[in-house]
Amino acid sequence: MGNELWQESATSLARKIRDGETTSREVVEAHLARIEAVNGELNAVVEVRHYEVRREADQADARQKAGEALGVLHGVPFSVKVNIDAATYTTNEGSAVLKDLMATTDSPSVERMRGAGGVMLARTNMPDLGLRVNTESSLYGATHNPWRHGYTSGGSSGGEASAIASGMSPIGLGNDIGGSLRNPAYACGIASIKPSRGRVALVNDSALFEMPISAQIMLAQGVLARHVSDVRVGLEILMGADPRDPQSVTVPLRGSEAPRRVALVINPPGGTTDPQVAEGVRVAGRALEAAGYEVDEIEPPMLIEAYLSWAELIWSSLKVDEALLQSVIGEGGRKFLEYTDIGFPQATSESLSRMHQARFGVARAWRKFMTEYPLIVGPTWTQAPFAHGFDIESSEAALKVVEMIRFVTPANLLGLPAACVPTGVANGFPTGAQIIGDLFREDLCLDAAEAIEESVGVLTPIDPRA
Repeated sequence: MGNELWQESATSLARKIRDGETTSREVVEAHLARIEAVNGELNAVVEVRHYEVRREADQADARQKAGEALGVLHGVPFSVKVNIDAATYTTNEGSAVLKDLMATTDSPSVERMRGAGGVMLARTNMPDLGLRVNTESSLYGATHNPWRHGYTSGGSSGGEASAIASGMSPIGLGNDIGGSLRNPAYACGIASIKPSRGRVALVNDSALFEMPISAQIMLAQGVLARHVSDVRVGLEILMGADPRDPQSVTVPLRGSEAPRRVALVINPPGGTTDPQVAEGVRVAGRALEAAGYEVDEIEPPMLIEAYLSWAELIWSSLKVDEALLQSVIGEGGRKFLEYTDIGFPQATSESLSRMHQARFGVARAWRKFMTEYPLIVGPTWTQAPFAHGFDIESSEAALKVVEMIRFVTPANLLGLPAACVPTGVANGFPTGAQIIGDLFREDLCLDAAEAIEESVGVLTPIDPRA
């Protein structure tokens, strides 16, 4: 492939632009050419800003020549999932029904990426309303995994992960209420961070209704990239309070010294774990030990209770807006919801109160556990990526998918940060590890992820494979 600009990391591109080794226009043209070359195989990018991004790149180059102050990602292209507001583009959330829902303002994340000098390159695919872990949209169709055509890229930020893993974008924005930043990072072999609750402001002015309680508690906006260092830079750009989000806060990224102790979870309770996936977690554990961490195979408390509380919180919110959801979600999303509805009783004030009491109990137990083990490292998915359509093949298949993502859900329930990093390749797919930290300790998660990356290496970008 040679040493082409689309292969470079976001921070490397920023340095090259800043040092005059290349220009923003040249970087943008390289990524536009890459999209033209490989997106037909993947369907990850669904809208390209051909004219606008070239104009913005030229403006970035002019500002540099004029000696103006440059942001940390000056002139670097970035991509944005289609459920994040970007002014003059639709926030359609992958739904054919919402194809004309226009955003008139930038979300805080897009605004801050632009403020750091980034130029918005493209919009990326997702499943309808983000309610599948397989990126298949009623508006845009299915996104393929660059490691194997016909297989899932994960979800719901699957378009982002597929685009980044194949070199169409160096860095992008997604979100996560049930692993949606981590699922696709694992499936496509890249890195990501789901920040703590409140770390990054969550605002879409285009939203049709106020944020449901499940999202207020469990949704986070974050970053995907091929390199952990890029993920860190992206988080530093996005983080901080915004008056449009009453829950957002400004907290320094770097916290106080903490014990370098890791709880390694090879096979989370509640289901099975593929041996190759388990070995990927062991690879992470060995890398951390070599980097000076103390690693113990021990499970955090109340995992089954955490899974059940997450599921009940999600479903109680979905039931409230069921009529609206059914009117806008495509057939695949409807099937997945139908097949994964395990029959929680109709929510009552008493059941909701008890669910939140249970959630608080899990949080208290985890906070105590993390005073001894500030990091919890385990699988993202417990199985390899599945073929397109498997998740809606039957109720049994859909519930197997829910089982395989079980270990991502505690971080959402508790509002904790979680990073993802690849650990190798097995049977043609990436393996990986998820690193969960205590509240606002993204720094510890990213430090550990970088130690693993240093040992294993960076797996992408790759050319799409048959």
